[in-house]
Amino acid sequence: MSDPAFGLRYTVFAEDPGEAWPVVRQAALRAEADGFRSFWLMDHFIAMVSHGSQAMDPFLDAWTTLPALAEATTTLRLGVLVSPVGYRNPTLLARQAATLDVISGGRLEFGFGAGGFRPEYEQYGYDFPPLPSTRIAQMEEALRLMIDLWTKQRTTFHGESFHSVDAILEPKPIQRPHPPILIGGVGEKLVLRAIARFGAACNLFGPPAEFRRVRDVLRGHCEAVGRDESTLRRTTYDLVLCAPTDAQVRAKADRLGLVQEPWKVLVGTPSQLRDLVAGYAEEGADELLVEVFRDDPESYDLFVSEVMSAFRPAAAPAV
Repeated sequence: MSDPAFGLRYTVFAEDPGEAWPVVRQAALRAEADGFRSFWLMDHFIAMVSHGSQAMDPFLDAWTTLPALAEATTTLRLGVLVSPVGYRNPTLLARQAATLDVISGGRLEFGFGAGGFRPEYEQYGYDFPPLPSTRIAQMEEALRLMIDLWTKQRTTFHGESFHSVDAILEPKPIQRPHPPILIGGVGEKLVLRAIARFGAACNLFGPPAEFRRVRDVLRGHCEAVGRDESTLRRTTYDLVLCAPTDAQVRAKADRLGLVQEPWKVLVGTPSQLRDLVAGYAEEGADELLVEVFRDDPESYDLFVSEVMSAFRPAAAPAV
């Protein structure tokens, strides 16, 4: 068992739209200084109420914000958790991703998924295939096309949904053969199969026991396609809400309007959260991607100082 790394997914909470960029920039700089390995934005067009936002809150576009964060930071891995296949033609997205990888010096984590938030599709006039199997098939087809664009001099591709003819993508990403692909979602028949085929990382939900169960399913998909499951970076996504005592945790959850859901796991005192993180580590989690509910300052500070710190390598003794 090795200690996991930590990534931070950030949702901007700024009442003044003009403060949205300074707030997210400062959050990334602080995450880098505090030892997070990666920093992620959501690829949505509207603020997500399920994450504690209000519908009219300022919400920055991920793919135009990340290049600015690449310039502001030096070590953070940067990514979108995750980009739905239905929002951009994959030829355009492949180019955006390659450009970001170049700007960042090879720090892009490419988060991609089938999409599923229907109200957003309808607000913006995007077609929403109602069957998850259709969207997952589009996701796989888009991944094949983007990988070709990232790795071949010219790409001709004719799929059911996407096409290109003798297409050139230059410059290529810095990372070879291409940026690591993290596929979002935990559909056990189709999404986990896609992860086994294309993913460099998975993103599993739920407490450690559920993480282990889904990881076992994923291992079966890897075996079916002749892949060693250990070549995947195993990540989990959890929401953090923390306070010194159980009573304070309950009071804060009520005050901030936390509605418990399966992916809102890291809710508790620092000692409870340390136990949960240790449980993930025992089950083979390589990285915990966390989001602090409503950007609560106390939760962030306690998580960094009393939870993350317990899983950092000990400093070498002075000679």
